[in-house]
Amino acid sequence: MWHIQESEHFFLQKVPLSRAITHPHKRLQHLAGRYLLQHLYPGFPFHLIEIADTRKPYVPGDPFHFSISHCGNYAAAVVSTRNRVGIDVETPTARVLRIAHKFMSNDEEVLLTASSLEDEVLLKTLFWSAKETLFKWYSLGEVDFKEHLWLQGIQFYNNSIGQLGATVRKNEDIDLQVPFVIWPDVVLTYTCS
Repeated sequence: MWHIQESEHFFLQKVPLSRAITHPHKRLQHLAGRYLLQHLYPGFPFHLIEIADTRKPYVPGDPFHFSISHCGNYAAAVVSTRNRVGIDVETPTARVLRIAHKFMSNDEEVLLTASSLEDEVLLKTLFWSAKETLFKWYSLGEVDFKEHLWLQGIQFYNNSIGQLGATVRKNEDIDLQVPFVIWPDVVLTYTCS
């Protein structure tokens, strides 16, 4: 994960701007995400990146599995040459309370209330982020976050680090673990399998 504090010029020295993005902050986020790919895997082939119908970036032939996320002044990326990956970064806001019914099941609401963390906005942001991570990992689109992406368990190792148990229920059930880190102003979730 990268806290974006640099100018666009900093990133352009290391990575190319691969598409026309007119909004300055979106362009900065785009560059920071690709910078992280280069940081994680020197020589990453940016020029080969294509965008699937599902809007997921990929390298044809899948020599690299990668995922990029950005939110506010943060960018995050994960790369693997062997396993599918997903990553998401989110800034907790009260907006998540208004949309939670669209992505959380009744069982997940119960799981949330049983958590040792009492901040509802933070917990629902964590659940939203985990489902975004699962969606990116699955990468084939046509996924209903409430029906196909299930969170079944939450374990905190301390106040800010833990893991969620999850199942992707689309065509077949696939169980995954979604590690997470919570900072004061951002939540990070990822998976690799």
